[in-house]
Amino acid sequence: MNPIRIAIIGCGGMARAHANRFSKVVGEVEITALVDIEPERAEAVARLLPKPAVVATDYREILPLVDAVLVVLPHQLHHPVAMECLRAGKHVLLEKPMANTEAECEELIRTARETGKVLMVAYCMRFHPLVVEFKRLLDEKAYGELFQLSMWTEQYTHFPEGHWGNAIATLGGGQFFSHGCHYIDLLLWIMGKPESGTHVGTRLGTPWMEGEGTSHVTLKFESGAIGYHAGTWGARGTRLGASFHAHCTEGMLEINFREGKLYHHGKAQKHEPGLAAPQNSTVLLEAPNAKPTDEEMHHFIECIRTGATPLTDPTSSLEGLRVVWALYDAERSGRVADLRGLGLGTAAP
Repeated sequence: MNPIRIAIIGCGGMARAHANRFSKVVGEVEITALVDIEPERAEAVARLLPKPAVVATDYREILPLVDAVLVVLPHQLHHPVAMECLRAGKHVLLEKPMANTEAECEELIRTARETGKVLMVAYCMRFHPLVVEFKRLLDEKAYGELFQLSMWTEQYTHFPEGHWGNAIATLGGGQFFSHGCHYIDLLLWIMGKPESGTHVGTRLGTPWMEGEGTSHVTLKFESGAIGYHAGTWGARGTRLGASFHAHCTEGMLEINFREGKLYHHGKAQKHEPGLAAPQNSTVLLEAPNAKPTDEEMHHFIECIRTGATPLTDPTSSLEGLRVVWALYDAERSGRVADLRGLGLGTAAP
């Protein structure tokens, strides 16, 4: 079986990380081309590869050399570049968010369908082994009914002046749109259809951002459960880092990504003021060196080989972004967003 020939389009910091994401598909994939408008960045990534690759500054030049592309570009370029690659008959793994507008997302979906090519959006957290097991336990109600799920992501992301990531027009919004879309995707995937929600964002602490650098989202789901995401790019220090807390009627599940562990905390006693509540904690799974991007790439290659629909398909990606845009709209008008009719499974495939 011939390997799938792949080009990485965009060789900034994320591409250097992506160059190391092929360990699970060794022998199935060959990185044959690297593209960046600054050739020295593409050449730096090329030095990380086991085999020589063509280096180019124009992605159009390398399309005849490849079967698929990994697009790792500023958000405003996702749509035009992915469109041209699909029209050239190439499969596309597209970094999140899919595109900056609903119309652009819809055109990408139509074009992938018309060309018969795989279009997959890189929501890599769905492939993290801790998240996969976390969802399985919640789906099976292993610890009772889920009634609250909180996701915390605290990091320091300071782009230099003039960087595309600072501006709403190029980023597509603020921290919520750019990074929070990961966690909206996960909340919908795990918890189902939302009914209502609120978003509150601020630039305080991240003055380099035109949009919000800190974002808090609360969603109420059809089940009655509450989902919450708190994210910031202004954390000069953190203890939570990245962690998920799922409160169920028979205990709490916690993912501590820094430790690489999934916990069950249970048997807490009724709260008594002034007294510490004892509880038992058990490590259910350890994955300290997990590589969700490797699993994601393996899935992408499987979809190319078999014609299967990707787990992170473009339709579900658009459905998640519609929730993000509805929350932004409600925030601007000072109301609670009505999210009925939105969420995964609400649009035609």
